[in-house]
Amino acid sequence: MNDTHLFARSAALPLQDGDLLAAIDLGSNSFHMVVARYVLGQLRTVDRIREMVRLAEGLDGKGGLTLEVRQRALECLSRFGQRLRDIPPQRVRAVATNTVRALAAPQTFLMPAETALGHAIEVVSGREEARLIYLGVAHAQPPKPEQLRLVIDIGGGSTECIIGSGFDALERESLQLGCVASTRRFFGDGKLSKKRWNSALTEVSAEFQQFTGVYRHLGWDEVLGSSGTIKAIGEICAAMKLTKGAVTAEALPQVREQLLKASTLDAINLPGLSDERRPIIAGGILVLEAAFDALGLQRMAVSKAALREGVLHDMLGRGGVDDPRDMSIAALMQRYGIDTVQAARVEATAMQLFDRVAHDWRLEPDDRLLLAWAARVHELGLAIAHSQYQVHGAYVLANSDIAGFSQQEQRVLASLVRTHRRGIGKSAFDAIPDRLMLVTRRKAALLRLAVLLHRSHEEMALPELRLVADGRRLVLTLPRRWLDARPLLRADLAGEPEPLTALAIDLIIEAD
Repeated sequence: MNDTHLFARSAALPLQDGDLLAAIDLGSNSFHMVVARYVLGQLRTVDRIREMVRLAEGLDGKGGLTLEVRQRALECLSRFGQRLRDIPPQRVRAVATNTVRALAAPQTFLMPAETALGHAIEVVSGREEARLIYLGVAHAQPPKPEQLRLVIDIGGGSTECIIGSGFDALERESLQLGCVASTRRFFGDGKLSKKRWNSALTEVSAEFQQFTGVYRHLGWDEVLGSSGTIKAIGEICAAMKLTKGAVTAEALPQVREQLLKASTLDAINLPGLSDERRPIIAGGILVLEAAFDALGLQRMAVSKAALREGVLHDMLGRGGVDDPRDMSIAALMQRYGIDTVQAARVEATAMQLFDRVAHDWRLEPDDRLLLAWAARVHELGLAIAHSQYQVHGAYVLANSDIAGFSQQEQRVLASLVRTHRRGIGKSAFDAIPDRLMLVTRRKAALLRLAVLLHRSHEEMALPELRLVADGRRLVLTLPRRWLDARPLLRADLAGEPEPLTALAIDLIIEAD
């Protein structure tokens, strides 16, 4: 049975002709910002800014970031922020990738970074990064119908490999291999030799082997490379008159041999290579050669789009009928056999409660969406075990690759599901950034009340729900006769104020 009609659609982002949108990509090598204007249903780029920050260069091996690189990043974000001053916050989306994922305490960087930029920064998983890359490439160079396409993106800290059809990514992989990271790992002392290269190539090729069998079996009709590293290698191939800008299986070994004529990174002399990319090109060529060998590639065209363009197009889809997050939640519900009728009851009541207090609690439309999704999957853990099922569900939501969601969004979902019943542990919100703590606790209180009101799992018409919020004070008023007819529910509600104190909320239940 298809029960998708039971759930409300995300409210579409009301874009009008002339509106500006901006996407910021905090890459491990470069920071990028793209500003586009929405015109007749299309995005037209009006500004691009790129700064080579080399964030991955600052990783210290203990999950920290050196002060020099941290300052370089913050200064860059401050300059980006100046350009974004006149663009509404809901039209700006900033994403951080591999290097921020690798930090032991990301918030110590993200808090000053968000202050410098003036906007929230989302950390995306490797596979979500892969999906966004594919989306950007697909929109820039639309594939032919029924055609399978392989897209490879070599960033500063990671490499993403995606097979897709149309605008949908079918297979997504992210490897801890990038131009900056691989150069540091294999040529950290600045020295080059054929022996070291071959040894490094063996190690890197082994990383690709974990998925090449699946990819080769699925197959592809064309190959595209995206981002600066592959673009730079394509330009080197053209400058050496080996191709007209593509990368081929015949050209790549010749580029590598030319590179290895140098004994140090500083001495690399490749036609068409910029000075700023010279210190990290060895790692990029190494990873690309391993990809060609492992996947048996013959030719790779270079795309003009990458992650930031994908973020822009994802912003258009978010909130509308094509929101990938809606589809991901629906897939989770199906996979874990969630009772869709019960989920719809809880969601409808949670939305009523939300709408009663949204103004006084300063809750935003995005908060409403996350609460709705949490209501849909709050019983996910029942597929694992009834005992402590809220804990099982939270674990799945926090640790799965869920298309469309940032890591922060997944952690909020997990916290809401974790706290929708029983006691609220002291660590329930440890993964939530300080800026989201207050609203997440308030959404948790609303979900708990919605779940409690439908604890019987029976079709039951609720009376008018009167809910008033004033700071940490929350007053729920129900008709006395209706409540007296349901002694079990009345007892449950009477016991609810105590656990809600852990959310810094003083719940008062009144009957009139």
